[in-house]
Amino acid sequence: MNHDTSRRWQLLAIAAVIIFVIWLLAPVLMPFALAAMLAYLGDPLADRLQRVGMGRTWAVSIVFAVISLVFIGVLLLLIPLIQHQFENLSENLPHYVEWVRTTALPWIQAKLRLDANVFDTDRLLATIREHIGSVGGIAAKAVAKVTASGMGVVMWLTNAVLIPVVAFYLLRDWDTLMAHIQRLLPRSIEPTVVRLARESDQVLGAFVRGQLLVMLALGVFYGLGLTVIGISIGPLIGMVAGLLSFVPYLGFMIGFVAALIAALVQYGDWTHVILVAVVFTVGQLLEGYVLVPRLVGGKIGLHPVAVIFAVLAGGHLFGFLGVLLALPAASVVVVLMRYAFTRYRASDLYTEPAAGATVESVQVEVDVDVAAPPGQTQVPRDVDP
Repeated sequence: MNHDTSRRWQLLAIAAVIIFVIWLLAPVLMPFALAAMLAYLGDPLADRLQRVGMGRTWAVSIVFAVISLVFIGVLLLLIPLIQHQFENLSENLPHYVEWVRTTALPWIQAKLRLDANVFDTDRLLATIREHIGSVGGIAAKAVAKVTASGMGVVMWLTNAVLIPVVAFYLLRDWDTLMAHIQRLLPRSIEPTVVRLARESDQVLGAFVRGQLLVMLALGVFYGLGLTVIGISIGPLIGMVAGLLSFVPYLGFMIGFVAALIAALVQYGDWTHVILVAVVFTVGQLLEGYVLVPRLVGGKIGLHPVAVIFAVLAGGHLFGFLGVLLALPAASVVVVLMRYAFTRYRASDLYTEPAAGATVESVQVEVDVDVAAPPGQTQVPRDVDP
């Protein structure tokens, strides 16, 4: 075994040990991971305050105070709003069920020429009530178990206090910690690891500081727009549509369908249906021509499918900690795959010609294959995308 092979096995063993330790300590690492995410989000603001001549501790204190005030304000604003919206939804739920039974299902049966017994609404409602009752029983048991367990309450309170404290110290010493980690890297791979880490930061930052702002703006716009036209549960629909908008058209479709049903049940006329269509059409135009170009721009973010898979896989492997670390891990994986693809394109496995073929014959064959029709410009196939 030569020196390069031995070094690669050592690095692989170190990575495996780190992953195993994270998996082993996953229940304990959750507050630290959440605190690290808060520190990562606040570090650019603290760096900007430092560049204008402010000390690191004062800059971190200001950023931490702003984040805390925003978080408390959002909670004070959203909790009563969400509670009111769910109360409104529960009050209007019988009207929605009656509309589905008397209007929607008969229309579907008439258009699709289905048998009248296909949609047995009584049996469907009985099944829904049964499952709702079972879910309520499970929730009640879970709440009783948590409240009966003094250790569970103590751990919850400990995390509530620990997360902001750890976030403050991580934010204050963020640059120092990154410098220490860089000095610990083996000198042979340090330049490559630093470059890949910066690319991962760009990918993650493009998603967090771009797409999340788009989701927030769309949620506010849809909620306000639906409230203005008189939809009683408009803010709730807007929040759901905004949260799901990281998947292209998913938030739009779910929010549009929910708002249409709400308008038909609440008013039953075409005027409010048209107003709902106008709100979501303007929202799509706002997303495509204003929000995404200005907030995300040309940055290369995470693909929506990659985000969904990362969240589900992280939750399955590491629980709630995996959900928290899903996006950072996905950004690193995307950058590593690009790096591996670049190395593969430069390797002999990719560039070596077929057996018995010379480089000149391969080039001639490529030129013949890409010969353009008369009157058109020839485009070489061996140009990198």
